[in-house]
Amino acid sequence: MEEIRELKERLEGERPVAWEDLPDIGLYMDQLVSYMPRQLIHYGEGETLTSAMVNNYIKDGAMPRAEGKRYSRTHLAYLTALCALKQVLSVKDAGLLLDAAGAGQEPQALYARFLEELDRALDVTAGTLDASDREEDLPGLALALALRSYADRLACQRLLELLRARRAQPEKGKKSKTSRDRGTE
Repeated sequence: MEEIRELKERLEGERPVAWEDLPDIGLYMDQLVSYMPRQLIHYGEGETLTSAMVNNYIKDGAMPRAEGKRYSRTHLAYLTALCALKQVLSVKDAGLLLDAAGAGQEPQALYARFLEELDRALDVTAGTLDASDREEDLPGLALALALRSYADRLACQRLLELLRARRAQPEKGKKSKTSRDRGTE
């Protein structure tokens, strides 16, 4: 089927840009919001990133504050990851995951790891689409993908519970500092 081949090609070929290819100048909010749709694969109308959403992510601690009124590569990297992760996690859980994965790392290293994991996930899913090219196989293929998403989500939720439990036990007298508190670029 042509539609499945097209989906497979998009999953194999479309990726967010590398750190070095992100704009190296500070972007204003409207520029940031208009840049982000290029970063991830979309079908149909889908949810569009808004300035209110960006402000809420900052308020929730899921990404660093703007530098003045400008957003850097670090902000674009966090937003790319958040926009992908919020498709399957709450923003709070996505922020926790990014903070834990980025602990002790520069934002560039966290973004590289995110891109590596996203690349692997998209390739695995694209490989699954090789299984069929017939219309009658669509329900079974969709069922398999949905169940794999269910299983992956169960495992992810448990791992997030473990991360939350470990974070709730900081040493007495010491305040935990998140990776987002350490700077933005």
